[in-house]
Amino acid sequence: MDQFMKKAVELALNNVNEGGQPFGAVLVKDNEIVSEGVNELHKKHDVSGHAELLAIRRAQEKFQTNELSGYTMYASGEPCSMCLTAMYFAGIEKVYYCQSVEDAVAAGLGKSTFIYDELKKKREDRTLEMTQMKLVDGQEDPMALWKQKI
Repeated sequence: MDQFMKKAVELALNNVNEGGQPFGAVLVKDNEIVSEGVNELHKKHDVSGHAELLAIRRAQEKFQTNELSGYTMYASGEPCSMCLTAMYFAGIEKVYYCQSVEDAVAAGLGKSTFIYDELKKKREDRTLEMTQMKLVDGQEDPMALWKQKI
């Protein structure tokens, strides 16, 4: 396990030296690294370009699957709410991390604690205004179509 965390931290250090943020991640199955990632926000200007998400995307593409049960994520920092949610959706079963969300905030990084707090609120109490709308008259219901096809 130590070698996987060492690799995640090395990726994070290299990313800082290349102008990025201090986050690296490796995805492991059967004691082998299957994919890795670093935060690429500075390269791609993509807010979803987090280390863990990139490692997940690369593994899913490599193995042509959405299901990653049996995989373990090693991350230099505690996963943000977006990355954590993706891990739940993918079925990842274990996560090991070094530095906490609080450590990241103390270093001047991220809104993770803010987002975690926002997600605890009722929809109507969140900072991001969300309004549910009805389907446009005559428009087919995508959920009903999905239900027919499964």
